[in-house]
Amino acid sequence: VMVWLRRCTHYLFIIVVAVNGTLLTINAGDYIFYTDWAWTSFVVFSISQTLMLVVGACYYLTFTGVPGTATYYALIITVYTWVAEGAWFALGYPYDFIVTPVWIPSAMLLDLAYWATKRNKHSLILFGGVLVGMSLPLFNMVNLITIADPLETAFKYPRPTLPPYMTPIEPQVGKFYNSPVALGAGAGAVLSVTMAALGCKLTTWTYRWMAA
Repeated sequence: VMVWLRRCTHYLFIIVVAVNGTLLTINAGDYIFYTDWAWTSFVVFSISQTLMLVVGACYYLTFTGVPGTATYYALIITVYTWVAEGAWFALGYPYDFIVTPVWIPSAMLLDLAYWATKRNKHSLILFGGVLVGMSLPLFNMVNLITIADPLETAFKYPRPTLPPYMTPIEPQVGKFYNSPVALGAGAGAVLSVTMAALGCKLTTWTYRWMAA
């Protein structure tokens, strides 16, 4: 019975967090849609995605104790997001408005930190958390460069619901000037350590719940 409970618990967690990751992507991550605040939205997006990834991956990683499960977890939430955003595309959203986050390389770094320190939980929290926080905004900016520029997208798909006098002016900020990558990476590296610790603590709580 306990083996069955353990399996059900971690599969249920994967589904719940993957669905929430998809919702985060559509709401905070659709930064191209918010054209006039694209780079501000990118920072919010980077931090939210970093924290969502690191708490779930650390939980799953320490729950199984097997290096590699963080990458597996990132693959699952990526597929979920592809499916959800494919539905948005089918509803008529332009392709350049839909951006699937790049989680997998950051999750691989998390696995590497766990494996290289011989499954040391505290090293996972400190080193793994910093690595994910620093890397995820960079990977997602590389991802973003491959699609249309937000200003170009804005002219191609004007929003008819706003009258001209209410249409915001596009801020003239370059992609790497006052860099949203640096801001997202700096904040993410600090906050993700806390969330990595929470993910590891969830494993402790789960085992206590199963033992009760």
